[in-house]
Amino acid sequence: MLKTMTFAILHFTVAFSITYLLTGSVVIGGAVALIEPTINTVVFYFHEKVWKRIEAKKSAAVAELAA
Repeated sequence: MLKTMTFAILHFTVAFSITYLLTGSVVIGGAVALIEPTINTVVFYFHEKVWKRIEAKKSAAVAELAA
């Protein structure tokens, strides 16, 4: 979960900075920085869970073949 949180902070910062530079608006930058990274952070968390499940299945298959 710590990895997800640090990713979120980084993502919020990048989203705000780019949007602010493109629009010059703190309000729009703040809105984009809250909405887009929040959704991406949730998606990333579940993406990591899926990959861990895939890796566990691969490990089990390799262990089964070795046995």
